[in-house]
Amino acid sequence: MIAFAGNSLLCRAALGQTGIDAASFTTIRLLSGALALWLIVRAKSGGMSGATGGANHDPTGATTARGSWPSALALFAYAAGFSFAYLSLPAGTGALLLFGAVQVTMIGHGLRAGERLTKLQIIGMMLASGGLIVLLLPGVSAPPVGGSLLMLGAGAAWGVYSLRGRGAGDPTQVTAGNFVRALPFALLLSALLFRDANLAMSGVLYAIASGAVASGIGYAIWYTALPALQAAQAATVQLSVPVIAALGGIVLLGESMTPRLAIAAVAILGGIALVIRRKKSR
Repeated sequence: MIAFAGNSLLCRAALGQTGIDAASFTTIRLLSGALALWLIVRAKSGGMSGATGGANHDPTGATTARGSWPSALALFAYAAGFSFAYLSLPAGTGALLLFGAVQVTMIGHGLRAGERLTKLQIIGMMLASGGLIVLLLPGVSAPPVGGSLLMLGAGAAWGVYSLRGRGAGDPTQVTAGNFVRALPFALLLSALLFRDANLAMSGVLYAIASGAVASGIGYAIWYTALPALQAAQAATVQLSVPVIAALGGIVLLGESMTPRLAIAAVAILGGIALVIRRKKSR
């Protein structure tokens, strides 16, 4: 969860303090993430080669990258929306919007698939929705509308990506394949916006850290931990991401915790927690 929150902090620091453009940040993040995940997959492949007799390996010893183009497109949409949103959003606000949109997308999919909410779950959904409305209402402390919409779209894309990834095989291997497939979309975006390109060295280093460490290694750690967690536990622990990002933004980036953000955070995270905890009890 620290790695996931670190993505928000690194992206906000890079775009707010170094001058790197959002398209370049996205491309470098996906490229460095793909390389880190490829190395992890290759290491795992080498460790298992004796037991598997070389099954599913290419001549170089690396496991064949998997994934799908629709999932890669969803991954790119998340990464690009995430980067452009952080041109104007504070780290904590962005993480809260992202997390809220991810959970609403995934819970909404469950409802569409036939799941039914209890009264307590309905209250939780209303509370979470009300928190988002409070956060986005016009006012002095309201986040920029454009950045907010981009982050909500990024959250929806990540929700779709997460749903598509369930049961798709080895998660690290599939993620590596999707990162590779997302690169052409990112390169096309950078080519379209090449006039705005600014490869500030400090920003490039932030993007590499975001891709290789916070994304690549962070995802590998998360997917390693997932088998030992119940679904409700896995969903609940993610409630900590916006809180970690907000605290990191205050301590490391000099951002402030506004009363509006605090109220919205309690409503959104508390409402989603009600939905998740009720699912677990059922």
